[in-house]
Amino acid sequence: MYHVRPSYLRPEGAVPADSESREPQVSAKVATGLLLLQDLVALPAMAALAFALKLSNDPFASPSLYATVAALGTLLALNVFHFAGIYSTGTIHKPLATMRRMALCWLGVAVALVALGFLTKMSQEFSRTWSLMWFGLGLASLLAIRAVFYWRAANWIAQGRLSTNVAVVGTGPLAERLAIQLYSQRNAGIRVVGIFADNSLHEGPQGLSGNRDGALEELIAWARRDRLDTVIVAIPTEEETRLQHVFRRLREIPVNVRLCPGAIALQLVNHDVSHYGGVPTINIAEQPLADWRKAMKDIEDRILGAAILTLISPLMIGIAVAIKATSRGPVLFRQPRHGYNNEIIEVLKFRTMYVDQEDRDGNVSTQRHDPRITPVGRLLRSTSLDELPQFINVLRGEMSIVGPRPHALSSKAGGYAFHEAVSQYDARHRMKPGITGWAQVNGWRGPTDTVRQLRERVEHDLYYVDNWSLWLDIKIIVMTIFKGFRSKNAF
Repeated sequence: MYHVRPSYLRPEGAVPADSESREPQVSAKVATGLLLLQDLVALPAMAALAFALKLSNDPFASPSLYATVAALGTLLALNVFHFAGIYSTGTIHKPLATMRRMALCWLGVAVALVALGFLTKMSQEFSRTWSLMWFGLGLASLLAIRAVFYWRAANWIAQGRLSTNVAVVGTGPLAERLAIQLYSQRNAGIRVVGIFADNSLHEGPQGLSGNRDGALEELIAWARRDRLDTVIVAIPTEEETRLQHVFRRLREIPVNVRLCPGAIALQLVNHDVSHYGGVPTINIAEQPLADWRKAMKDIEDRILGAAILTLISPLMIGIAVAIKATSRGPVLFRQPRHGYNNEIIEVLKFRTMYVDQEDRDGNVSTQRHDPRITPVGRLLRSTSLDELPQFINVLRGEMSIVGPRPHALSSKAGGYAFHEAVSQYDARHRMKPGITGWAQVNGWRGPTDTVRQLRERVEHDLYYVDNWSLWLDIKIIVMTIFKGFRSKNAF
């Protein structure tokens, strides 16, 4: 028997292959693409409605000027929505999260327009009431469009019209494991119609015979009487003759044909494919920051770093005077630590220890009531004010405002060097170290005496590295302002 369809591949409510009452398929790409067109119409329409309600009788209001601003805001919003993934097909299965993200993006566009008006000194030319009405009506229309769309999408999903019908060709554990993996994604719109054996395992010395293609014939017949979108071939890549035969037969039907390159592919879920010199390669890991993402992070660090350093300079001068007046030695403490890509950088801090008891390499962790710490240093450490000189490191390009905290070279957890205690420790250094970070605002600051403490910190740091966004940085900065300066673990 060539066609295998285990019970776990029979989703409840699936439309039978021979059903004659099937509704036509809905293209997820077309459906989400139509959202862009609706937004393109809705946002200018809401701007016009706000103008009609507020300014239609105002002889000084210029319709063309307001129309220009509405066009600029609409184009900016559509581009922001696109880069935020609002129009991607995956949003169909995440309606609430997508609507929240869209609302935040629209708020960001509104703030950008206000800032632009302020910088160009054009804000006084526009009615604030019109601006607020347009933002409110625009948000309401965007949410209403998506509420209707996601309601319809739920019906399409229930009817199987948004599903992608997938067949697996192959034999043995690889094909079955692939089918199970695909079936686990059924909530994302994937419907596995079955596993088809290609029968070439029975080939004789004369090669493949046309009589021995019962499974492929059945698959081809299936595709001709029912909707089949994609066929994934799960045959070992070293069996070239077998693969060529299967690919040749599958060219007879209008489906996407994909190759699962062995069992390792099942461990590479959600990895994309890149082409180098025409050769397809699987993306195993990505640079956390590259191209525009790197440029955005650098701009954030330089602009915010300069602004913050200017604001806190009087405070830093006061701290410097207090340190100099209460203990001998330099104001700043320079400590070598691991930076980006394990490069050794010299991190600046206000000196908090007596000069003859400083520990440049971090051989001994700081303890509560540590006798090495000066009275002024104790206050600085408990409030994290000793870290303020690191904004100089930020402007020098050695650190970021937000990132994994840098550690002293000889730091240990449970008696082990950090890189020995946690195998993924050095993966933190794929980004510049930061003054504050995701681990710190989630309570993982202070000593790392145990391996568990270090592991929790590293896990939070790696989450930040793998999920970096400008919004995440802003969130961490805000959390730092409200709860990041003081901690029971800071001493």
